[in-house]
Amino acid sequence: MTLILTASDLETLANMPATITAVEQAFAAISTGEACQPAPTSMQLPSSEGRYLVMAGLADAQRLAGAKLLSDIPGNLDVGLPSQRSSIVLADQQTGETLALLDGRVPTRVRTAAASAVASKHLARPDSTTLGLVGAGALAVAHVEAMLAVLPIDTVMVWSRSSATVEAFRTKVSHQPVTVLAASTVQEIVEGADVLCTLTPSVDPLVRGEWLRAGGHINAVGARPRPTHREIDSAGIARSSLFVDSIATATEKSGDLLMAVGEGVISLDHVQGELGRVIAGQIPGRRSETEITLFDSVGIGMQDVAIGRLLYDAALQQGLGLDVNMAG
Repeated sequence: MTLILTASDLETLANMPATITAVEQAFAAISTGEACQPAPTSMQLPSSEGRYLVMAGLADAQRLAGAKLLSDIPGNLDVGLPSQRSSIVLADQQTGETLALLDGRVPTRVRTAAASAVASKHLARPDSTTLGLVGAGALAVAHVEAMLAVLPIDTVMVWSRSSATVEAFRTKVSHQPVTVLAASTVQEIVEGADVLCTLTPSVDPLVRGEWLRAGGHINAVGARPRPTHREIDSAGIARSSLFVDSIATATEKSGDLLMAVGEGVISLDHVQGELGRVIAGQIPGRRSETEITLFDSVGIGMQDVAIGRLLYDAALQQGLGLDVNMAG
């Protein structure tokens, strides 16, 4: 039987602390050879800017093979539709049976914030107390929850082009033990935050290298998975010790990295390594109090496999979802 899980099902099942642990273990498993993380497949629609991406992963710990089909269609915004939609398929690693089909919105949001938390746990200064968010949507709300699980955050600085979005954000995190400060400019946030998360679907960079704070950590999260979209300018990439979720993924679809290389500011050798190697103790992470670290979070299939296992197991325990006999 195949369990169908809708977005509303998944909202009730998502667990941030458990996801952080699972994503951390998944990153390490890639580096130790206990998980298979292939490069993504990116397909450009010949008639538009739309892309379809296939993101897959396979792991012994989860006993799963998984794949997400992600559509990235910017033109959807013009007709009031989401620019990104996705579905995740989970299969039993041993038998090949399709166990579940999940709507991708909730898992992607939660595991993306969890990945930022894992990176911040291993790369940020452990005494970091101020979180800066460039962007104030649902992903920003998830990042507050995730960061509170790994760092002593007490202040959140947030910026958005829309004051209404900032006020909605303030309401959604009002139950969290943090002080929320609305910033008037991106520069104000970059210069004031110990940990900075950029969460916008930006094409042109919003963050300039000259603003970066010594000793700070950045999670570059929001830019679409395209080699021509970025949130951090080339100077910012050059000033930072750069870590990625996957070398193969970053060199295929990270505009933050590839545009800095294309402008001749850095080479691919500027990448310190994959985050999983830091977690596994194979390479060093932060090396000084003044070093600027940056995690280029493009997104990988193993993150979906990690959270998929948690969501599927929780759904079975709580009796949620719709069972369908796909072979019938």
